[in-house]
Amino acid sequence: DHIGYFLGRRAGPAFHHTRFAQRYASRLDKTEQLLTKHGELSIILGRLIPAVRSVVPLLTGISGLPAARYTRYDLIACSVWAGGLGLLVVSIGGLINQAE
Repeated sequence: DHIGYFLGRRAGPAFHHTRFAQRYASRLDKTEQLLTKHGELSIILGRLIPAVRSVVPLLTGISGLPAARYTRYDLIACSVWAGGLGLLVVSIGGLINQAE
């Protein structure tokens, strides 16, 4: 996640001048406004949604969210992800033990 974030920070200013960014300028503007307004929530939810998971760090870096703020919410997102995965494994293990 942090590699994607820092790639976005590095490419941020130049990214806005690419053909892709110019073609989808309105969508990218809306995305950046959303990330600026709800950056923390998008980082946390972005980790939990598979299709969005790899794009959120890059877009967050491009939007210019400060690194300390990104790291803080990424650690929260990692904790939520790890806790949820742990609960899922324990629950499945309990179901398997009951079936035996």
